[in-house]
Amino acid sequence: MSEIGAYRALAPAKVNLGLFLGPTRDSDGRHELVTVMQSISLADGLRLEQAAPGAERDEIVCPGLPGAPQENLAARALEAFRAATAWQAPPLRLSIDKRIPVAAGLGGGSADAAAALRLARLASGLGDEQLLRELAGHLGADVPAQVAPGRWLATGAGELLEALADPFPTLELLVLASTAQLSTADVYREADQLGLARERSELHQRHEQLRHALELGAPLPPARELLHNDLQAAAVSLSAAIADALEEMRGAGADETLVSGSGPTVVGLFGHANPAGRAQRAAAALRGHVPEPIGAKAVAAAYAQPARLR
Repeated sequence: MSEIGAYRALAPAKVNLGLFLGPTRDSDGRHELVTVMQSISLADGLRLEQAAPGAERDEIVCPGLPGAPQENLAARALEAFRAATAWQAPPLRLSIDKRIPVAAGLGGGSADAAAALRLARLASGLGDEQLLRELAGHLGADVPAQVAPGRWLATGAGELLEALADPFPTLELLVLASTAQLSTADVYREADQLGLARERSELHQRHEQLRHALELGAPLPPARELLHNDLQAAAVSLSAAIADALEEMRGAGADETLVSGSGPTVVGLFGHANPAGRAQRAAAALRGHVPEPIGAKAVAAAYAQPARLR
């Protein structure tokens, strides 16, 4: 069997530009939601190549990631792709250079899984984007939108997607991670206890409002209430430090501030005049924060396109 060569791809993090929580579905117990998922330039780096001689199975290498490497989402993505396509490649080695903070509400694990699917498709020559989305839907709610990074309006439990125009002019961001970690399940459980879920009729209204506000590429929606995150109150309830981080980001001059996903990461958004310059000044004002703020910008699918190395 011939060697497959080596391939690399970026796995961009995502932030949620508004997140509205609905009731749980009878079919699978997942919460319905409406959210805009925006890929950003903060990204993990992935490399796919043939494993060393003697390897009996695919290997996942990700230094510093807690838990067994074979149990992470990228490993499951590679396994699912092999099963769906009957790809008979020899054992592979998938190396992940982890730059996205873990358990931070930035979709890092989902981004890695989506990038693993893109790499497997390129290396094998099998499947299409529709297949990747179907596989992604079984891996997690955040994975389908990251198969082709960009800006997506997501409904259902995150698996129903509508493409939105990329922001123009660009959207700049400042990512303020936390030393704490929050379990997504814990945040959703707290949201249920706080009674934060909305009626389906209100979810539909927010869906239409977000589409209308962003379908032509506006960096941010004009109505501030569309950037609300229903999970933010639950995350703050579990980690009071988030409230302090939100206040710091507001004080540094962000146009809008919010918790990304289930947190605890706080994001400052800069979409108005001179966004890059103001984001840089905000980063300077937050210097000394632990962890340091990370500058990023919105990216499209081309940013994460996989490529052959040799």
